[in-house]
Amino acid sequence: MKLLEGKNVIITGASRGIGRGIAQVFADYGANVAFTYSSSEAPALELEKELIGKGVTAKAYKSNAASYDQSEQLIENVLEDFGGIDVLINNAGITKDNLLMRMGEEDFDSVIEINLKSVFNMTKAVQRTMLKQRKGSIINMSSVVGVKGNAGQTNYAASKAGMIGFTKSVALELGSRNIRCNAIAPGFIETEMTAKLDEKTVQGWREGIPLKRGGTPEDIANACLFLASDLSAYVTGQVLNVDGGMLT
Repeated sequence: MKLLEGKNVIITGASRGIGRGIAQVFADYGANVAFTYSSSEAPALELEKELIGKGVTAKAYKSNAASYDQSEQLIENVLEDFGGIDVLINNAGITKDNLLMRMGEEDFDSVIEINLKSVFNMTKAVQRTMLKQRKGSIINMSSVVGVKGNAGQTNYAASKAGMIGFTKSVALELGSRNIRCNAIAPGFIETEMTAKLDEKTVQGWREGIPLKRGGTPEDIANACLFLASDLSAYVTGQVLNVDGGMLT
């Protein structure tokens, strides 16, 4: 039997990057995957087809996790289509980097809304189902930047640090009902976004990492696999740094 066989998982923002990698790995381990996208419909439908080809149930939903109403509707739709929800992975996120003196209010607000408020929206919307089941795993995708900060990313760092506080509080609130809540803090992960960076810049990042390489979406997916499965049945309220030793 596969590690996640029969489990129903929701992943927000999975049409590309880390979210896409998580969806692919989870399907390989037998999970049924519901995932959201905001505007990248073609890649989302392509991923949906790929996951179904792995022999699991999969469906892409166009939904904005920053909207509470859309989050509630998404949960209703997934319950109707999948029959239950075992795992929620709050992965949707954006960056709008700038030095604080140049950062506009709109850029701060939009990053907080999409990165942090979305976690509140989705977690609140799914908790009723998990409380009835008396089980569930919630995984929030934070960042090493939320742990240590980073110049030029006050908005992003604030959103990711807020996610860690939210995670620990939810773990305390819902633990008695066998609902676990953990966060993952990825380091430098090589995705489509980092592929646009200058190679010299990327190499500089790699050299500053003890393992001397950037991470892959699969590295993050494997950490999620642990936290989503019964292998982590006694793990909650934790932040797992997946960063190649960057914060060591």
